[in-house]
Amino acid sequence: MKAVITVIAATCLGASVSALPADHPPVAWRPAGPSDVRGPCPMLNTLANQDFIPHHGRDLTEEQVVNGLKSSINLAEDFSRSFFKAGLRTNLTPNATTFSLDDLSHHNILEHDASLSRRDYYDGDDHSFDSATFDQTRSYWKEPMIDVRQAAQARQARVDTSNATNPTFSLSDAAKKTTFIESSAYMLAFGDKKAGSVQKAYIEYFFQNERLPTELGWQRNNEEITAADLNSMSQKLAIATQEIQEGK
Repeated sequence: MKAVITVIAATCLGASVSALPADHPPVAWRPAGPSDVRGPCPMLNTLANQDFIPHHGRDLTEEQVVNGLKSSINLAEDFSRSFFKAGLRTNLTPNATTFSLDDLSHHNILEHDASLSRRDYYDGDDHSFDSATFDQTRSYWKEPMIDVRQAAQARQARVDTSNATNPTFSLSDAAKKTTFIESSAYMLAFGDKKAGSVQKAYIEYFFQNERLPTELGWQRNNEEITAADLNSMSQKLAIATQEIQEGK
C-alpha cells in the first residue's frame, strides 16, 4: 500500500484551488497513539492523523474512506470506492466489509518491495517511514520543482536498489504498475497535472510528517482527481522511465 498512497493520492495544485468544504471541521494533526494503528500507506496514515478518517485507523468502512478521500484531496467517488475494494483484500477475515490500516502491511497484496519511503518486507519493518529509504528517493529530486523525469528517476532507483539488495525481491506486473501509480499520485495530489510538476517541499513534508502540507501553502483543489488523471500521469512516467533506460 505504498501502493495505495497512490490510488489515493491525486489532486492538482495548478488550477484554481480552494480550502476544505465550509462544513468540514477544523483540521488538527495528532500522531498515532498507543491504541491506534497505522500502515505502509502514507496517505491513509495522513488522513487518520488529521481525522479525515477515524484516528484509531481500525475497521474502516467504505463510506468513511470515500468521504475522507473526498474531503481531504477531492478524489472522485467512483475511484475512492475502487480503492476501498482493493483495501478490503488486505483484511484476511472471510467476507470482510472493513479493513484497518495495519491490514495493509500484508506483503504482496497491496504492499510491495521497492517503496519510495519504506523498507522491503525482507528487511523487517515494511510499514514505518524509513528516512534512509526516503533519502535515496529524494536525492533524485534535484530542483525545487519535481518534474516527470525526476520522479521517474527516483522510482527506478528504488526498484534497482531493492532488486540488488533484497534476495527475495519480487515485483509482479501488477506491483510494477502500482509503483508508477504511487509516483503519479503524489504529483497529482499536491502538484500541477497539466505541467506534470510539484513542489519538492510539499512532497518532503507529506512523507516525513504524514500530514497534508497546508502549512506550506498547499490547498485542496476544486477539480476532482479521477482514474483517467492517474492513468495519464502513470503513462508519462513509464515513457520517461523507458527514455532514461535507453540513455535519452
